[in-house]
Amino acid sequence: MEIRNSFEIPLPPDEAWNVLMDIPRIAPCMPGAALTGQTGDSGYEGQVAVRLGPVALSFKGVAHFIERDAAARRARLKGQGADQKGRGGASGLVTFELSPSGAGTRADITTEVTLSGPVAQYGRGTGVIQGVATQLCNQFADNLRALIAAPGAGGTAPDGTPAAPAEAPPAAKPINGFSLILTVLWQSLRRLWSRA
Repeated sequence: MEIRNSFEIPLPPDEAWNVLMDIPRIAPCMPGAALTGQTGDSGYEGQVAVRLGPVALSFKGVAHFIERDAAARRARLKGQGADQKGRGGASGLVTFELSPSGAGTRADITTEVTLSGPVAQYGRGTGVIQGVATQLCNQFADNLRALIAAPGAGGTAPDGTPAAPAEAPPAAKPINGFSLILTVLWQSLRRLWSRA
């Protein structure tokens, strides 16, 4: 399935690009995610914890940049992971593009996701998955903006060198998928009522 999202970053495009390319710095902004290391071929190891009602899933996997075009401000990241209790896996290709937007930057994200094994049953409702992805993207964007706004957040120093990065936020708590799904269902009902 293909999922599309976008968000605003309060930095000029070149600075926003540099922030988004600093994976160790921004990884804690993703709800439920933790960066656990790097591979010998410049990949990133990590895990994501998700709770869907009574079911707790914990995916462990690896992601690699397969394209990084600083001039076009476009990147593609390929990742795959498996639930640590053997309940299936997920793989995805994330493409993001940055463009100027007002006083900042717009990030457009396209994610192609494939679920396998028992965990794939959660992917049957594309609308629900899209809604959950939108909620996660919004939380990531809020955390990223908070990181950028923090004292010492960086950017470029007067001499043109990168400023000292701000301390990364603490690792996010596991994603509460149940509450996210309730939010998505509520939004779907509101859309249905507005059409009536």
